[in-house]
Amino acid sequence: MHKLLLDQNLSYKIIKHIEHLFPNSSHVRLLSLETSEDLEVWQYAKEHEYHIVTQDTDFNDINALKGFPPKIIRINTGNTSTKIIIKLLQNKNDLINEFLDNEQNGYLEID
Repeated sequence: MHKLLLDQNLSYKIIKHIEHLFPNSSHVRLLSLETSEDLEVWQYAKEHEYHIVTQDTDFNDINALKGFPPKIIRINTGNTSTKIIIKLLQNKNDLINEFLDNEQNGYLEID
């Protein structure tokens, strides 16, 4: 089962709407990582077997240097509502799981 770690640029409220699809997922705020640097969040995700969901491009840069896991799922919707992001993650569930199961790719962009 895949665990997602939502970055600070996404609402922690999303977790309760996707936990049936991605059990044991979390948010940086819930793990007291909301003020951590991206590299610290990346390292935490790696050590605890999370995959990072973000709107930030910096995590892809870290993966380019350090490899994966963790894999990065970038939400490329620009400034949008939490409700739309929840629907996006729910609707792209199959695509996300296929990506996470694929050992060759470390970055997925969805919109």
